[in-house]
Amino acid sequence: MDGLQDYLLDLLGKKRNSVILEMEKYANKHEFPIVGPLVGQLLSQYTQLISANRILELGSGYGYSAIYFAKAASDETEIICTDTSEENKNLAFSYFKRLAITNIKFIVGDALKVINQLQGKFDIIFNDVDKQRYPQAFNLAVPKLRKGGLLITDNALWYGQVLESKPKRESTVGVKEYNTLAFSDPRVLSTIIPIGDGICVSIKQ
Repeated sequence: MDGLQDYLLDLLGKKRNSVILEMEKYANKHEFPIVGPLVGQLLSQYTQLISANRILELGSGYGYSAIYFAKAASDETEIICTDTSEENKNLAFSYFKRLAITNIKFIVGDALKVINQLQGKFDIIFNDVDKQRYPQAFNLAVPKLRKGGLLITDNALWYGQVLESKPKRESTVGVKEYNTLAFSDPRVLSTIIPIGDGICVSIKQ
């Protein structure tokens, strides 16, 4: 499988954006989890596919995934990031500035509290909060999507731990419960794409 991963990365080409490469090096150095370029490409594709005008991230880190949304969106698209760390916000904006990205709003706070404070519907909601809170994120996000909107969730395979029949970690329990909700709730139609650590994509019916 490692060879397949390298093959897919090679398809992205050697001349990738230097700022994004720098962000990936930062993630490796600091062991900071990011979605990576293959998932980033998918986020960009979905943004264009549904002509997203309003995007919300639940758990943004230092802005890596947001950049892929912004790259594919129009300048008029509203992108809202959330994270509990002011330091992550400041680091994110240092990268946004270098990439001339100006349409991202970054709210420092608990993503699952912030979402309740936001008015209106979203075209895309990207979920990457603490895994034990995934079921709560699902229940809060689905009503905030427009019909045809996408709920995209990272770590849906949780490094294979979803195969545990009786998981002991709260994080694994949360991911498994989320996946069950995504595939059983009639409000959405879902699939899991096995790139990165698994991406669950749910379309609002």
